Amino acid sequence: MDLLPQLLIIPVATLLLWGLLSRIRGKTAPYPPGPKGLPIIGNMNIMDQLTHRGLAKLAMQYGGVLHLRMGFLHMVAISNAAAAREVLQLQDNIFSNRPATIAIRYLTYDRSDMAFAHYGPFWRQMRKICVIKLFSRRHAESWNSVRDEVDTIVRTLAANVGNPVNVGDSVFNLTKSIIYRAAFGSSSTEGQEKFISILQEFSTLFGAFNIADFVPCLGWVDPQGLNFRLVQARAALDSFIDNIIEEHVEKKSSGKSCDDESDMVDELLNFYSEHPELNKKSNDQHNPITLTKDNIKAIIMVWFPCF
Repeated sequence: MDLLPQLLIIPVATLLLWGLLSRIRGKTAPYPPGPKGLPIIGNMNIMDQLTHRGLAKLAMQYGGVLHLRMGFLHMVAISNAAAAREVLQLQDNIFSNRPATIAIRYLTYDRSDMAFAHYGPFWRQMRKICVIKLFSRRHAESWNSVRDEVDTIVRTLAANVGNPVNVGDSVFNLTKSIIYRAAFGSSSTEGQEKFISILQEFSTLFGAFNIADFVPCLGWVDPQGLNFRLVQARAALDSFIDNIIEEHVEKKSSGKSCDDESDMVDELLNFYSEHPELNKKSNDQHNPITLTKDNIKAIIMVWFPCF
């Protein structure tokens, strides 16, 4: 019984020391004005008030450049026109990178996608691939499979003339089938349901509140059990996408693939390489880009809407 208080001394002392160091560091490089926070948690006690209206009220009190401290994470809210112009236009290359939580970094394979990748040669090459290869008008017009799905839903509705039809479900199923078939070249209902369940879990984890994002020293404790869910979610995606990639590789090697019926995975496999060094780490933007399986998985998860 006497051992428990002694064990609690170490983490409590560590938190207090961390808070003291952050205050000392803040004195050497002062932040913009903002509401005074509590020890360790900072302004996390007013998180429910940080809506657009709440931030507007704080800006009226502290000014158009507002500082908030969420745990050990420092944030700045801009509501001044001149400051916003400075951030979004004049210095946009400095502020262009999106912040990533623990969940985002893990589920996107350490920013291996396009949405959360740092601005640079890799991001520019990925945008080029999307514009020229994946979402070009020529490629969209070549998706005969999409027209097949539309014909199927039209025939289904025509066969139910005079009967009540749930239009919402019909449109949802049509959208789901088109996206799945355009991406993976398959109309498997079982595959669609499995992938939707993976998407829903990813969506939940992307938006989940994780205390470790604000107090990093609690990451190893995992008080909310999110680390285990992250591992499970990514393992499910790995298993699902790896099978699809293997099927596409076999189809391509056997000569069964057709350019007119190529899906998104086929297009990405044209840049696929098993070499672990990604071109995004290179400063030479003229080198041809190389994608790994992690890139392909992360990019696919960004494309799909959360059903």
